[in-house]
Amino acid sequence: MSLNILKNVNLAEYTSWLIGGPAEYFCMPMTIEQLKEALFYAKKNNLSITILGGGSNILISDLGIKGLTICMRRFSEITSEIKGNRIFINCLAGTAKSELLKVFLKNQLEPALFLAGLPGDVGGGVVMNAGVAENFAPREFMELVDSIEVMTFDGEIIELKKSELSVKYRHTDGWQPNIVIRAKISWPSQQSTEVLAQVREANKIRLSKQPLDRPSCGSVFKNPEGHKVAQLIDQCGLKGFTIGDAQVSNKHANFIVNLKKASATDTWNLILYVKKTVKEKTNVDIHTEVIRLGEWDDVS
Repeated sequence: MSLNILKNVNLAEYTSWLIGGPAEYFCMPMTIEQLKEALFYAKKNNLSITILGGGSNILISDLGIKGLTICMRRFSEITSEIKGNRIFINCLAGTAKSELLKVFLKNQLEPALFLAGLPGDVGGGVVMNAGVAENFAPREFMELVDSIEVMTFDGEIIELKKSELSVKYRHTDGWQPNIVIRAKISWPSQQSTEVLAQVREANKIRLSKQPLDRPSCGSVFKNPEGHKVAQLIDQCGLKGFTIGDAQVSNKHANFIVNLKKASATDTWNLILYVKKTVKEKTNVDIHTEVIRLGEWDDVS
């Protein structure tokens, strides 16, 4: 099936924040061949390329994104099998983490508890080395990963073992400048009969502590060494602080929520205000997990 490339597509609906301007060109490949077709189209028409994953932890400019935005939301497939005492899972980068969660839940394996709180897709899990604050095992996404496959902008596929990557707190290096297209995952297949109940309880706690009823990007800031960033922001009296329709959540200070029609500019200005205030009042530098995409007036 030929790839459908559209013009002037509103990107807000493809983000968990529901914020962002239009893509100049836009496509949603479903297969390896369609992804190659998108790369060929961009090269042929001299277009820059932006990869858009599950839409969490990103802030798209109100001005939108020039060139071709490749949304990986439909680039989804997952298979699993148990060999010996391990489960092996193979998933395309656009596979939602919730689909990976289902595999671990079905097999009553402990990573289900870790995955239950993570938004976005598998590719984002690799790139951001997504993690949780709780002391779960695993605690970071790359603990699950054996290797990844990437596609070069010429359409070549390369497999990289985890040992070839540089895995850090909330960040993975070594796959750039390519596109993450697949993750190969494994975990001991030792069942835990308590995992389903644990996931249900963890979801109840999350619902009570996080503003899951409003659009957000998940956690905005990384935890600085020796601190919990939500506590720092709360200590500064910033819960409920609002710029436009962007608000520091009253439920959890490390969430910024879209009350109704928040702009990317207001959201970014709120992020900068929180950073500045925390630095002034606590002398701790905090840094975002959020990645900005698109055309921005400033260069910071």
